[in-house]
Amino acid sequence: MVAYDVFLTDCPARTTLDLISDTWSVVVIVALGRGPARYTDLRDMVGGISNKMLTQTLRRLGENGLVERRALRTAPPGTEYSLTDLGRSLLIPVTALTRWAEDNTGALLDAREVAP
Repeated sequence: MVAYDVFLTDCPARTTLDLISDTWSVVVIVALGRGPARYTDLRDMVGGISNKMLTQTLRRLGENGLVERRALRTAPPGTEYSLTDLGRSLLIPVTALTRWAEDNTGALLDAREVAP
């Protein structure tokens, strides 16, 4: 097993952190944690995301093994996205992070107001 150290300049784990710390990635992972979703349902669930950004985010998450895409045999044809096992393993820490953000945003905004 390879040991990674994010304090090293060329550590690949930094790329991983970059992928999973992106706002849209976090929100999409949490949304898919609720269960598989069609593209349009996912777009509607994630407020403010453009089609282009959702497509890019899903592609990046898929290329990194966190999300899988499945073509639906419906009329009209559709696409469904879901978390892989690896994606589900990320759900607990990402959900904790989003909860922390929701719980502490007020305090952060207050701190910004009094900062020099």
